[in-house]
Amino acid sequence: MIYKMLALNIDGTLLQDNGRLNKATKEAIELAIGKGIKVTLVTSRNFSSATRIARELHLDTCLVTHQGSFVARDRDKPILVKRINENVTHDLVRFLEAFNCQIKLVHERYTIANKQRTPSNLMGKFVIQPVNRFSYSETFVDSLLDKLIETPVSPPKIEVRFMNDIDMIDAKKAIQEMFHEVDCIENDEHILEIVPNGTSKLKGVLYLCDRLNIQRDEVVMIGSGKDDLPLIEWSGLGVAMGNASPQLKRAADWITRSNNENGVSYMVKEHFRKQQPIDFLKKMNVIK
Repeated sequence: MIYKMLALNIDGTLLQDNGRLNKATKEAIELAIGKGIKVTLVTSRNFSSATRIARELHLDTCLVTHQGSFVARDRDKPILVKRINENVTHDLVRFLEAFNCQIKLVHERYTIANKQRTPSNLMGKFVIQPVNRFSYSETFVDSLLDKLIETPVSPPKIEVRFMNDIDMIDAKKAIQEMFHEVDCIENDEHILEIVPNGTSKLKGVLYLCDRLNIQRDEVVMIGSGKDDLPLIEWSGLGVAMGNASPQLKRAADWITRSNNENGVSYMVKEHFRKQQPIDFLKKMNVIK
């Protein structure tokens, strides 16, 4: 099979546990790009954070961020944006503040969060660098609800970190019953991500593939998290990292090494080194 797109999760996939990109991983991505493969990042991270990784990898494609609710190459010119309505955001925050949790309103330009269980060195942090087009601010406030009354926000995603699983399960059930405008996605331990209804990483990739005229069986997806499962099942070649859950590994077509063992590099070199460049294949009429 000839593949035209490589979609990559960031945390637990591209990055090692120390948060760094290994040199071998960068070289593997460079190899794929050199063969004309469209390489994109598919992440729950905000656009600004994903962009920093993309620049380090020299990517020049749209990124699927905020769990699929913000797809763009340029922050100011997104090709797909879905937001949680201001009134719904207000009501969700009012409901969630009854729980022992930290609530983050994750906008593409900034994050606003309550100070619940936030490290003291982050309290009140507010960083703005207007001269830098990739700047991103984080604000921590005593009352998120009061902040919203003062300044309404319509974010692509709300991220909630609970102190225990019981609260997360109860909150998720209640939100699904009361708020039909949003979907809840369980990410890492104790983290619930709230996105506009019908939003997911898979939907974001589907939209991008449609724009690039790339078919399902031409996509390779490499992931490690719970939220990668639909994409792993859908892709032409679904790859699970060695550090992924047993459920993700069972759904995958191929299992690579862990993120600390350069699993992305190993997989990309194994599967793409023999594939001819896309332009050459088009020239030879092998593909359209």
